[in-house]
Amino acid sequence: MAEQTTAERARRNAPAGDPEPVAHADVVVVGAGPAGSAAATFLAQAGRDVVLMEKASFPRDKVCGDALTPRAVKALQLLGLHDEAEGRPAGWARQEGLRMYGGGVVLDLPWPDLHDFPAHSVTATRAVFDHTLARHAVANGAHLWEDTEALEPVWLTTSRERVAGIRYLHSDGRHGVVRAPVVIAADGNSSRIAVAAGLHRDRRRPMSVAVRTYYRSPRSAMDLMEGFLEMRVPAEPGGDGAGELLPGYGWIFPLDDGLINVGWGLLDSSAHFRSTNYRQVLSRWVSSLPPEWDLHDGTQEGRPRSAGLPMAHNRRPMVGRGLVLIGDSAGMVNPFNGEGISYAIEAAAFAAEAVDRALERRSDAPLLDYPAAVAGAWGGYYTLGRAFVALMGHPTVMRACTVYGMPRRKLMHFVFRTMAHLVNHRSRDATDALLNLLSRAVPAA
Repeated sequence: MAEQTTAERARRNAPAGDPEPVAHADVVVVGAGPAGSAAATFLAQAGRDVVLMEKASFPRDKVCGDALTPRAVKALQLLGLHDEAEGRPAGWARQEGLRMYGGGVVLDLPWPDLHDFPAHSVTATRAVFDHTLARHAVANGAHLWEDTEALEPVWLTTSRERVAGIRYLHSDGRHGVVRAPVVIAADGNSSRIAVAAGLHRDRRRPMSVAVRTYYRSPRSAMDLMEGFLEMRVPAEPGGDGAGELLPGYGWIFPLDDGLINVGWGLLDSSAHFRSTNYRQVLSRWVSSLPPEWDLHDGTQEGRPRSAGLPMAHNRRPMVGRGLVLIGDSAGMVNPFNGEGISYAIEAAAFAAEAVDRALERRSDAPLLDYPAAVAGAWGGYYTLGRAFVALMGHPTVMRACTVYGMPRRKLMHFVFRTMAHLVNHRSRDATDALLNLLSRAVPAA
């Protein structure tokens, strides 16, 4: 006998003759991470009845660098979280730039002063950040269902032509169905809802793995983020002591209240992607940092945790049969730098606008405006990012970029803005002009 799914067990355990309770909404959003909470906020602001399902309860942790670049700060402003965008509340911190280490060079790069983006970044743990966004969605009228697991899509017909809601299970055993004309899947990299609808990851698209932990350290007082370009695979016994340079980077991001986030990430274009012991590399790298930074077992808080980063739209299509994918469920992480939060919120805004029009017109046709908006906003840039990932997978290329690029400040300013995707929509300087030209010249990812 085939093993029963959780949804089937929930239905079988219902009292005899007791039909599954059914609720109704305009939209069900699965997952209250940045993408889901942002989409719920925008739709609630538009007057829609939104159920936001989250399988955990807040506050809860997520594996992340906890860093919000100026692009993500602008996304917070779009949501109306202006104090948080300035790093003012407890649990938030503000930085003015990035300090880069590589090729024997230390380079301080202030965030650029641009028309379209603020000139600062902020940091907050995901426990603080995600809880803030979920509360904001509720304050705008969304209904947050915590401790509620989305089990599977409910289909409009037995032929599964269209999603018409979500079957759920609450942690106390209650279960039922929420019916809605549109379902938004914001349930992360593995996205049970997308997979149930037959949408699987495109393994030709890049992936990354990141691992991070926390320390109590005087580095938390910095007003800069820090990035480290020389992450290496451990050298073989009897080798020269310096292992092969890896296509990835390490980071130290200062947080509030004496805490720092320390981690590193590796692209899957590396031959060592599957064989690398990520926590071992993290431990060896941390042990090589200056002792006055006070990074050791006695100051570490919690164990290292890792997660996969789905990049460059690695699950498609973004819209189909009444289902809309946003954030990590659609693989929206920037392949240049591993940032996902800003794109999750921006995509949520595009999706909410399309969903609102679809509900108004009682037609799925406006939903297709959403992937078109995403493609126009950063589709070409992500195509460039895929080429970058492939190139950085060659150790000689990575070494040349680090050794010969870092000493050239003007070049690094260009690289800095490219990787952080800080480009004015209407070109105002040579960097804008070149990146906009290249992004428009290639097909959208």
